[in-house]
Amino acid sequence: MNETTPGERHHRITNNNAIDLHVGKRLRLRRTLLGLSQEQLGAELNITFQQVQKYERGANRISASRLWDMSQILDVPVNYFFDDMSETTMRNSPRRVARGIDDLDSGDGKIKDPMARRETLELVRAYYSIEQATVRKRVAEMVKSIATTLAGD
Repeated sequence: MNETTPGERHHRITNNNAIDLHVGKRLRLRRTLLGLSQEQLGAELNITFQQVQKYERGANRISASRLWDMSQILDVPVNYFFDDMSETTMRNSPRRVARGIDDLDSGDGKIKDPMARRETLELVRAYYSIEQATVRKRVAEMVKSIATTLAGD
């Protein structure tokens, strides 16, 4: 049984916390957008593809030095992995939860991130495969127009 001394804090830091999940999703997004397989990224990092899978699922934490290496391989700044983090994710930091700060009702516990969906990744990859910038711009305008029209229904 865990006994604590007065003043000692236990920050329930476990696998699959919200921040690790967010970083893993951003890793997967960037890897996929670049067309790299888990095996290819693993080879660049000198780790197995299974380890890359664990990072992407948030099952294993990514060390600072490994995150730096990933940012160099994926050609993004380190802060890329923390971009677009929701307030809910930030508030669900294990340390903040342990201290009772901003404890939010997570509802069903599922955060629907459209950027992590396969169809989004396929769409973005196809979009950037269009070499002519003017054609890409027209495709983007067309998709926005369709979305606006459908939202008005």
